[in-house]
Amino acid sequence: MKSSSAIVFGGASGLGEAAARGLAAAGHKVTIADLNEEKGAALVTEIGADFLKADVTDEESVRAAIASAASAEGGLRVCVNCAGVGAAGRIASAKHGAAPLEGYQWAININLIGTINVLRLAAESMIGNEPDERGERGVCINTASIAAYDGQIGQTAYAASKGGVVGLTLPAARDLSRDAIRVMTIAPGLFDTPLLALLPEEARTALGENVPYPPRLGRPEEFGALALHIVDNQMLNGEVIRLDGALRMAPK
Repeated sequence: MKSSSAIVFGGASGLGEAAARGLAAAGHKVTIADLNEEKGAALVTEIGADFLKADVTDEESVRAAIASAASAEGGLRVCVNCAGVGAAGRIASAKHGAAPLEGYQWAININLIGTINVLRLAAESMIGNEPDERGERGVCINTASIAAYDGQIGQTAYAASKGGVVGLTLPAARDLSRDAIRVMTIAPGLFDTPLLALLPEEARTALGENVPYPPRLGRPEEFGALALHIVDNQMLNGEVIRLDGALRMAPK
């Protein structure tokens, strides 16, 4: 896809930052939408992007961010959603009883409903675009997790939320096919993100050694490279790509 307007939700750090960097380096006009204003402001200065504060669970917040990105010549053509949260806790135990419902509602609201919110509003904007030189109006890339397939003990809330993202990918792509809009999802494995950076180096190395090949944590720029390839490869549509070095998570 030629240079166009792109928005990255959750783009101020981690995998979203890597996607924003990759898109900017490829010549796309990037808008970063995130709750972290400090990190977002620093990043846009570095890569020459725009920043807007946005909450993926809030319709007006997302609408405003998408409208801003879509105001560029040619309209919004690329939407990458990396905004999400982790959640941990057994669904029930003899010692603690049933897990609080609020934790499930929180994780699913951000990871799944937030993804749907971004996807539907980005698609609405893209439908109004004139088809590009390939006949395409846009591409939306969501972020799931290998926990959607291999959720570990204590990951029921997280796995359920990411499993929903996996499940909506194909029907959403089918919904939008007549409008020449593609929908893809990346399901990353263990990546060297700010969350894992909180662990001791020994623990991070041990996690990486569980990956069959390459035996290390994924690098955020590898996620960014895949996002950029999806943008450029028109035949990628309605699919979830596991980016995990052949890792299949054990129960714990």
